[in-house]
Amino acid sequence: MTFTFRPGPATRPRPTRATARTRRTALAVVMTATLLDLVDLTVVTVALPTIRTGLGVPYGTLPWIAGGYALAFAVVLVPGARLGGVHGRRRVFLLGVGAFTVASAAGGLAPDAGTLVAARVAQGAAAALMVPQVPHLIDALSPAAGRRRATAVFGTVIGLGALAGPVVGALLLESDLFGLGWRALFLADVPVGVACLLLGRRCVVERRDPLAGAPDWPGTAVAAAGVLLILYPLGRGPGAGWPVWVPLSIAAGAGLVALFVRRERARSRSGAGSLVVPSLFAVRGYAVGIGIELVHGVLGGLYLLAWCFHLQVGLGWSPLRTALCMLLFGAAVAVAAGLSCDVLFPRYGRTVLQAGALTQLTGALLYGWQTRALGTDIQVWQILPALILLGTGMGLTVAPLSTLLLTEVPPEHRHAAAGLGNTTYQLGTALGICLVPLAFLRLLDTGHPVPAAFSHTLRWLACLLLGVLALTCALPRGPGHRRAGGPLTGAAAGDTSPVR
Repeated sequence: MTFTFRPGPATRPRPTRATARTRRTALAVVMTATLLDLVDLTVVTVALPTIRTGLGVPYGTLPWIAGGYALAFAVVLVPGARLGGVHGRRRVFLLGVGAFTVASAAGGLAPDAGTLVAARVAQGAAAALMVPQVPHLIDALSPAAGRRRATAVFGTVIGLGALAGPVVGALLLESDLFGLGWRALFLADVPVGVACLLLGRRCVVERRDPLAGAPDWPGTAVAAAGVLLILYPLGRGPGAGWPVWVPLSIAAGAGLVALFVRRERARSRSGAGSLVVPSLFAVRGYAVGIGIELVHGVLGGLYLLAWCFHLQVGLGWSPLRTALCMLLFGAAVAVAAGLSCDVLFPRYGRTVLQAGALTQLTGALLYGWQTRALGTDIQVWQILPALILLGTGMGLTVAPLSTLLLTEVPPEHRHAAAGLGNTTYQLGTALGICLVPLAFLRLLDTGHPVPAAFSHTLRWLACLLLGVLALTCALPRGPGHRRAGGPLTGAAAGDTSPVR
């Protein structure tokens, strides 16, 4: 996950009386809020089996506890970024922090699965309000001499947060603070959120972007409804026996997505401002790159959730042991990502992504063979080679995507292009999580052992990776993108937003 930004043409009010200590406190606040988002995105992964037992949640509902966050984040991200530009980054950031804190409390106190899913959706929407404001606020709070250092610290926070979610969740579960069990995963956010809110009101400066377009809420509503009508039946259909409403819902969702596309084209032609710049998809490299973003989001969502169930339910591992195994995978991703972006991709271009897809495919096939051959007797040292292959391949493929997406995009559309790439990845993650019942959980319902169900899921991964490999062959051959324009933003329509 990467965040890149550059100062836009916005005015940058600086607190002339602010001390260096105040600025440091404000920077700590906005980075802590980012850490909350990154941790909470994945913190429930290792807790889902425990939540299922505690609340009596059916298998078909579990993916929504994990995926509701990603779906809401994806839908609200671009409007949230624009909202900050119009109404003030500080104001919208604090609104997001407050809403996130309330949603976390609601999740921790949830009496049933429906309330917990609603709280997770609210968390994701609130995170989409606060996170896009953070790069702008870091820029406003950092003196010119210290901006590079602040950006480096921010990148470190992102890297740690991406790896920390499952470990934090496992530690909270194992410690069972105050006898709260899984509820501690959500309630632990409350004091942190309150502290960020109180300190943020005192220390964080305001910043606006007069060139930011107003959010298109009707368009957002149409897109959200269309995506929900597609994803919900995919997640519920396998457990419900594929009733007639499933294809009807998917067809209705596809119709709303088509309506959204038509609306965006019309608004773009009229100059009214659109959530998506349709002309971007005329750029072959960008269109193919978006496809890779989507498929890799599906891969991540599907694999991580099914893998967690395999380790805990199938092999009987503790949450902490599961999280540490995930940490090994995440470390392989991080090392390969750094190597890919800094050394390999600038020299070899799309060949790096092709090598990454092949490496992941090899890892998926190896892991699938081991799962079938060893069943529940499999040990960490035996799956370590497959984990390293999967993690290394993912790092090689995903890390350069945010750069590759912008290779052929005109400079005036780079903000929108980067923001759409992030949204696409999040939607892919939500789709992958919603496919878990179809690719994994339905086999458990029909009496298959967990290792057999997970091996079946790995075959799904192999097919998806073949699709990624095919898409990489359509990418531009050239390595990297032109650097003459300086650092590229990760924002939509002039607003900085993260590229995950």
